Amino acid sequence: MKITVVGAGAVGATCADNIARKELASELILLDIKEGIAEGKAQDMMQTATLLGFDTKVIGSTNDYTKTANSDVVVVTSGLPRKPGMTREELIGVNAGIVKGVCENILKYSPNAIIIIISNPMDTMTYLALTSTGLPKNRIIGMGGILDSARFKYQLSQHLGASPSDLNALVVGGHGDTTMIPLISKATWNSAPVTDFLSDEQQQQIVADTMVGGATLTKLLGTSAWYAPGAAGAALVEAIVRDEKKLFTCCVLLDGEYGQKDIALGVPVIIGKNGWEKIIDFKLNADEQAAFDKSADAVRNMNDVLKTL
Repeated sequence: MKITVVGAGAVGATCADNIARKELASELILLDIKEGIAEGKAQDMMQTATLLGFDTKVIGSTNDYTKTANSDVVVVTSGLPRKPGMTREELIGVNAGIVKGVCENILKYSPNAIIIIISNPMDTMTYLALTSTGLPKNRIIGMGGILDSARFKYQLSQHLGASPSDLNALVVGGHGDTTMIPLISKATWNSAPVTDFLSDEQQQQIVADTMVGGATLTKLLGTSAWYAPGAAGAALVEAIVRDEKKLFTCCVLLDGEYGQKDIALGVPVIIGKNGWEKIIDFKLNADEQAAFDKSADAVRNMNDVLKTL
């Protein structure tokens, strides 16, 4: 198994580190456009191998896509990160050109790869990857919903005083501060609805804090977060590599599901060796469906910007 991570910044390097530690590949390529960065981080990771007990071979490369040849899974993290006060949407002009170029170069050498998009704005970048490559829709997956759901579980755990691993909770819709939809009505604490333990005020606060989870960290850190995004990307890779049939929220192309067509949005899907394999219908209530439709409208407006570039 061979995996490539494009972009050796904080998110890409953290994702690669998680992949190596979990031994998800015999060979892992870390690629970046900036001279020496990928090589340096790859060497640094390899020097942890005897300490952490993994055998994955990590190779860094400065913009040499030939080294990525025959990759089974490719994670794309390339692009500018958010700065304080900046929305994911404001990155679209610069990052669209980067993501399109990366996908084209990857497919020259790995035509059968499954591509995972982490670059922001993620929903629009996923849609761009789908439309520009012409790949089967199951082979292009946006990661955002996995991260948003992890942040949702964190917020729930803080209010409940519970272990996050005892919680099941999903965020659907767009990967944006105003477009994501934490499904608190369907969240459970070891099968018990979390709404049985939380006041209406607490529920509203949890949803609101989840939606601005990324922006909160950007304000604190001065740049985008990386530990959770990197771990979320690696979890998606693991589900593919190990054919786990995991149920994750991922950004995928919709063709009538959840009432939407010709758009990539976060919905519950089964992840396995073929990429995303099945969309699961969570039967949204009227309010949730209205929010999902509103989210789709906002993402579609962002997608329209691609036509002007």
